[in-house]
Amino acid sequence: MSNPMRPPRSPWPSASPQPPLPARPAVGPGARRMLLTAPVLAGALVLGGCSQGANSQTPGAAPSSSSPAAPIPSWAKVTGPPHIVPAVREFRPADGNGWRPTKGARIVVPAGEKSTVADEAQLMAKDLGGLAVVWGKQDVRPGDIEVKLSGGARGARANNAPVGSAADESYTLTARDARLTLTAPTDTGVFNGTRTVKQAVRTAGGLPEGTIEDRPDRPQRGMMLDNARKSFTADWIEARIRQLADLKLNQLQLHFSDDQGFRIQSEGHPQIVSADHLTKDQVRHLIKVGQSLHVALIPEIDSPGHLGAVLDHYPDLQLRNASGKVLRGAIDISKPQAGELIDSLLKEFGQLFTGPYWHLGGDEYQALMASNPEASYPQLAKAARDKYGSGATIKDLATGWLNDRQKTVEAAGKNRIEAWNDGFFAGGKVAADKNRTVAYWTGKEIGAREPESYLREGRTVLNLNDEFLYYVLGEPNGFTYPTGERIYKSWTPRVLRHTSPVSVPESQTGADRIPGGRFAIWCDHAQAQTAQQIAAGIKLPLAALAQKTWDPRTPAQSWPDFKALANRL
Repeated sequence: MSNPMRPPRSPWPSASPQPPLPARPAVGPGARRMLLTAPVLAGALVLGGCSQGANSQTPGAAPSSSSPAAPIPSWAKVTGPPHIVPAVREFRPADGNGWRPTKGARIVVPAGEKSTVADEAQLMAKDLGGLAVVWGKQDVRPGDIEVKLSGGARGARANNAPVGSAADESYTLTARDARLTLTAPTDTGVFNGTRTVKQAVRTAGGLPEGTIEDRPDRPQRGMMLDNARKSFTADWIEARIRQLADLKLNQLQLHFSDDQGFRIQSEGHPQIVSADHLTKDQVRHLIKVGQSLHVALIPEIDSPGHLGAVLDHYPDLQLRNASGKVLRGAIDISKPQAGELIDSLLKEFGQLFTGPYWHLGGDEYQALMASNPEASYPQLAKAARDKYGSGATIKDLATGWLNDRQKTVEAAGKNRIEAWNDGFFAGGKVAADKNRTVAYWTGKEIGAREPESYLREGRTVLNLNDEFLYYVLGEPNGFTYPTGERIYKSWTPRVLRHTSPVSVPESQTGADRIPGGRFAIWCDHAQAQTAQQIAAGIKLPLAALAQKTWDPRTPAQSWPDFKALANRL
């Protein structure tokens, strides 16, 4: 599809001088968590770990019923509102000094909820420099954080399961009487709350007195990475997963097969795998990291186009036009063996990627980019008529191809299926499966359909608008690197094509119809930027995307203020 590090900065604000701050470890290869290891400001206390102070307790230790009452900590007032990305939806301030992490502070998880929020509690403890985590019936002492599931939709979301609604990801944070309480209906909501605490400590040293009520506007928020044209290390990808999670973005799509490479190990077809690739164990590790951080990994094996790396080893299945010319990357969908080959790959990688999502591709099939497809590819035209009857066209054959591939991944347990918008066609004898999401990226293809047409059909349309969300290496074909400022000021999930919102009623553009958006990194000219340059280039656009998919309102902060905040995190 045509598609340095800032000097270490203390997270503890103070009107008084501070001791020097040790350098914060960079996120390097294999980094598991980003920890805050800084001392607090002069006059306050250092964060407590397992060996720091008599009041600290080892995570998982039995509750102590004889713990002495802790004195109310004294600290400089935390002023608000909270400064985080994305900004919280609602903050009701109250009178008080707020909450800061202090020595001896604990994360308290009530009895019966250890299994559902254990990972989130442990993660927050590490993020805050090693607070103790205690389970069961406990008195919540001054300085503590209490984490609990709220009523209603209680319970954990299965790892990597799809997000159903904003309510599932909502959370409440209350700072009152030197205590902090985090409640949410699901573990995903609890996780989102921990990200707010982490950022607030980073930017302001803690949370101001009062209550935060927060939830996302759109349930699907993330990034797509073309690691087929350019190989990225597992460590680099893991760092991006952690970056997404800290911004409360929850999806990473991997486009790992294209004409230039096939980048994941395959036992079934080892010959197609590029020299630079991820092993399956590395992918399993990335999936596990994603699960722990509530980021779903979405695989994409694009077909019937963009298959060059596969078809180099299956030349008999390459598409040829009427004059016998090979169209590299396109598979001949008139041949039964073509479906068998791709299905075998879908089955193999359907077992590797354990989540419910699958992206079928479907874009830029070269047979349909000809001025007269039926004349240029008579074998496809005949196969369409033979399969679907008189009057059927190559568009029908291509639609049927994707329908058949969808059945294959559904049989592997996938129920969130996507394809690019130029793999959907109107007015044919064969209709695209009604449960397939339209990943809308462009309106520039031959026979382009407006996004409104998909919405009027009742389809779900995900926003990958190439005007705002396409980071194409080398800037070919008129592309320019997108900026966070432009996304922040001009894009919303309703801006699906070009620069204007879709002209359909808002009742058809809610989270159930336009569930969100993804920022796409395409590596058309793979050597145009290094992986480090890409990471720097996408930082502000991802922050802006996070803001605009979290809150539908015009941002309260100016772009310079938002940029300065995002660069501090």
